[in-house]
Amino acid sequence: MKPRIEKAVPWLCVAGFAIWLLSACLPSPETGFHFRAFGSLPVLMDGRFQPLDSVARNALLQMRSKQTVLLDDGRPESATQWLLATLAAPESADSQKIFRVNNGEVLALLRLPETREYFSYNDIQPQASQLFAQAGRIEGIENSRRTVFESQLMKLANAINLYEQLELSLKPPRTGDFAAELASYTKSIRPGMIAMDDRAAGRSYDTNALGLFLGFLAGYDTMARYSPLSPIPPADNLVPRDEWQSVGTNLMLMAGGGQLNPATAAYATMVTAYRANDPARFNQAVDGYRAWLAGRYPHEISLANQEFVFNSIQPFYLATLIYIAALLLAFLSWFHGTGWLRRSAFFLVILAWVIHSFGLVFRMHLEGRPPVTNLYSSAVFIGWGAVVLGMILEKIHKDGVGCVVASLVGFVTLIIAHNLALGGDTMEMMRAVLNTNFWLSTHVITVTLGYASTFVAGLLAIIYILRGLLTSGLNPGSARALARMVYGVVCFATLFSFLGTVLGGIWADQSWGRFWGWDPKENGALLIVLWNAAILHARWGGLVRERGLMILAVIGNIITSWSWFGVNMLGIGLHSYGFTNAAFQWLLIFVGSQMAIILLALIPVKNWRSFNPNKV
Repeated sequence: MKPRIEKAVPWLCVAGFAIWLLSACLPSPETGFHFRAFGSLPVLMDGRFQPLDSVARNALLQMRSKQTVLLDDGRPESATQWLLATLAAPESADSQKIFRVNNGEVLALLRLPETREYFSYNDIQPQASQLFAQAGRIEGIENSRRTVFESQLMKLANAINLYEQLELSLKPPRTGDFAAELASYTKSIRPGMIAMDDRAAGRSYDTNALGLFLGFLAGYDTMARYSPLSPIPPADNLVPRDEWQSVGTNLMLMAGGGQLNPATAAYATMVTAYRANDPARFNQAVDGYRAWLAGRYPHEISLANQEFVFNSIQPFYLATLIYIAALLLAFLSWFHGTGWLRRSAFFLVILAWVIHSFGLVFRMHLEGRPPVTNLYSSAVFIGWGAVVLGMILEKIHKDGVGCVVASLVGFVTLIIAHNLALGGDTMEMMRAVLNTNFWLSTHVITVTLGYASTFVAGLLAIIYILRGLLTSGLNPGSARALARMVYGVVCFATLFSFLGTVLGGIWADQSWGRFWGWDPKENGALLIVLWNAAILHARWGGLVRERGLMILAVIGNIITSWSWFGVNMLGIGLHSYGFTNAAFQWLLIFVGSQMAIILLALIPVKNWRSFNPNKV
């Protein structure tokens, strides 16, 4: 390939991906119902304000493990479209196949065909009593003691429960025209209250008026008790801004003399218009409500709009795809030895990292928190830090190793983050003890960079072992370069893990009144510091050479994965605030893979393909 073309190829790769990104981010014009405008409406759920689009995506991730729904004809339906159908027309939503069931025992219990993986609410409903009877039994079992069947059944039971609660969030059960019912209810309040007073006083009363009134209240009470959403903001500016209510609560308060909230009336109109397939009326109600809300709660609606944009762009998903492309190009550069492949991979890593950084900073802005607040955000941040280290290594050595490290760790950590998101909202409110301050912010950033750099050292060691054992491409120069990389990264990891641990102690002293309490998470962080220090001392003292250094670095992967994930699964200690169910099996698989690599590294060097000239 000519030099000019070789120089142009990396830029052409970046330009092509940039054009694809822009096309993926630009929304197509909406005809009919304005689902995006509806999905960006703010509600209060799980202790934080979020758009309805986030409610829909998080719910579908828990139910279906995906953020979209496939209709029977194969067409995709957005999360917001699905949520609107569930809220406004549950009788039609009940037939959509949104529940993923892939455990044979659960399928047998519910008498579902094993040839399918996705099922509708109507499919599961006939055996719901069996499902919830088993869930009641399993609820008393500790997470760590549950079998795979019990864990999968509880996951399905929780998904069904959430789905039933969502169906009660915007309209009363068995109600068709909610707007007309709302007008009838408003008229029935005074006659109904008079009848109730007359009955209580022993006087004759209007049984029809009382029956109608109590019938309304029964449905609204069900909504108030079970709805997970609080979409109704205070209409009175004197009421605290976070005192949002469910639709059912607002309607119940009207019986005691409260006023009909304009938001309730707007949502009732949306529900009725959607059920009547009247896009014009629906869009008018959405636009009118947004205008009313913007005049009273500009901050809440602005945050909801921003989070909706963040959801629509899906920066971490886009970054994942580009990391994969960069990884493939980096691997190809090893086999073909062409510089333009390596440079193209490096340019794509930079592009993916920019998108990764955008998503990370955007999340920080939305949460108003430091970059690490739970296991999901720690996976995102560890990947980000590892990519930075990989890019630095590639800039220094220019041999493709840095590109492989950066793209592989970036891809794997974002996949881990995606799977952690299946447990629910990743921006949930943190415990009070985790309220952000200077020491917390610096602690989580530095200690997580320590995690990231330890993993980078371990991955470099794995590359050394596999290239040396299985290929003839690890020449003495490459081996020395990898050894220098591992040594330098371990130095970096030791510094940051030590500083992060000390800063964590200062924060703990402010938050809990003690610098150190031998908490499992604290012990794990200390173990990372000690192990990295041991690697450096072993190398300084000549106790290990290149191969021994690599084995110690791989062991560091096991120690770091335990400190990162394992201690959260213990369910004890002040730091047990992450996801504790989904990752145990994968943690064991990861540890097993690292042990296998260590065993490979112990094979005598004379049998390594790179160091035995007779092996070709």
